[in-house]
Amino acid sequence: MALREETMFLSVVVFVSFSVTSAVGHTEPAADSSYVAAVYEHHLILNPEPHVTLSRAAALQHVQKNLDIYEEQAARAARQGAQILVFPEDGLHGFNFSRSSISSYLETIPDPELESWNPCTEPGRYNNTEVLQRLSCMARRHNLYLVANMPDHQPCPLTTSPSSSCPSDGRWQFNTNVVFRSDGQLVARYHKQNLYFEEAFDTPPQPEIITFDTPFAGRFGLLICFDILFHEPTISLVERGVRQLIYPTAWMNQLPLLDTIQFQRAFSLGANVTLLAANIRNDKLIMTGSGIYTPFSATYHHAQIGDPEEGRLLVARVPVLDPLWVGQSVDGEEGLVREESTSSKDTDSGYCHQETCFDSSHPETASTVSPLSVTFVSSMMYDPYTFVLLNETEGKLNVCYGTFCCHLQYRQLPQGTSKELYALGAFAGTHTVNGRFALQVCALVRCAGSEASSCGQEVEEAETKMDFLLEGKFGTRYVYPSVLASHMVLEQPEHLEKTADGRMTMKHSNMTGGLVTACLYGRMYHLGPMNELL
Repeated sequence: MALREETMFLSVVVFVSFSVTSAVGHTEPAADSSYVAAVYEHHLILNPEPHVTLSRAAALQHVQKNLDIYEEQAARAARQGAQILVFPEDGLHGFNFSRSSISSYLETIPDPELESWNPCTEPGRYNNTEVLQRLSCMARRHNLYLVANMPDHQPCPLTTSPSSSCPSDGRWQFNTNVVFRSDGQLVARYHKQNLYFEEAFDTPPQPEIITFDTPFAGRFGLLICFDILFHEPTISLVERGVRQLIYPTAWMNQLPLLDTIQFQRAFSLGANVTLLAANIRNDKLIMTGSGIYTPFSATYHHAQIGDPEEGRLLVARVPVLDPLWVGQSVDGEEGLVREESTSSKDTDSGYCHQETCFDSSHPETASTVSPLSVTFVSSMMYDPYTFVLLNETEGKLNVCYGTFCCHLQYRQLPQGTSKELYALGAFAGTHTVNGRFALQVCALVRCAGSEASSCGQEVEEAETKMDFLLEGKFGTRYVYPSVLASHMVLEQPEHLEKTADGRMTMKHSNMTGGLVTACLYGRMYHLGPMNELL
């Protein structure tokens, strides 16, 4: 993939935000149990020939150009009161390196769990750590916690054992997050577990579950990009009660289900965590979309077609979610998602206007299905979804993929004279393209055209608003809900509920824009296999 160096534009402080408090009895943390977080979506300066090995001096000259931009953004974040700042994956060096061509960019990053080191005040302890030193001094100068991503190499034992994971050159090369305390101390190092076509890097011999503590918000956990779709390290962090996750990413948008902000928001809601997500900005690779998400609010940016290709700094005050700090149970589901042991019988009050409420009866009986509904199969996200069209302006529909069924009650509110086609789709199985992982998905999507064969294709705009209830019975507790409106605007679901038997319900009405996608994305981690790129 040919890439060219671009001119970097520094951002202005503009961000899209919304804040919605759950209507299910949750009490938000006290006003003083909060902190100011910042993420920077970076339009990085690329190496135009990443497969050519550079000298160390030339590699540093390249990285310093991006570090200069980081320095400016750290100063701007600090002026706005940020206590923690997150930069994106690959933001200093770029992409498309080979194992050998990235060698001049590598630095050996000591394990902070084994030794204490402040690169800014002790620059002479290790050779060839210029990038670590500058990041450390950046955190110290601006008095904030700083998270960056950079390439790392570590020695490994060469053995004759066929099971040895040590590469033939005697070193591991890792895609690595580093965290610096506000005084410049290196406090965390995480090696990416789930690589995405990254020839230059190795998978760690063992998954790393890495956290760090802060005086202002308690504990944070670390993950990188593709990690968010896998059990290790992401769900291991969540299951250990880590409620605040740091997420550098270089994510290529893929509608209709995995746009960056769409899934970042969905993950925050479904896992009931705060997610600080910093992405790359690169139009050629369809990279944009960053945000600061909590179960109650979202501050995010998603560039539109034709926008200047530039960086964007987002700053927001967010509540502390670490249960050790706010006295909440790790097992509690106190965010927008309410857990019930039986199906709800009182959910038609308190969260929507009466004229837009729906009957929440369950979809097992054939009487709930429109007699005119005919199913068809169409590819969506490279998977064969079973679809049924929404042929009326309102109604009830079921669609099943094997024994996994999705239920929809809806009322369309068409705008203007356009006649847009929508379909309800279901999929249950193993996704096998550009990653291998098990899913159960219910998705209401706008079709790209007027033919059924266009359902499942990428769509960014819509005019039809819709009141709906979307429901499925999942074989996993990890279901990620999203509502994406026209022009890449996130809508906060009015009501989410999951029951002990796996049923997940999402209701929404009074949309501000036309509906592009409403989705319940169930990730069946327990079925495996682990990430296997095909």
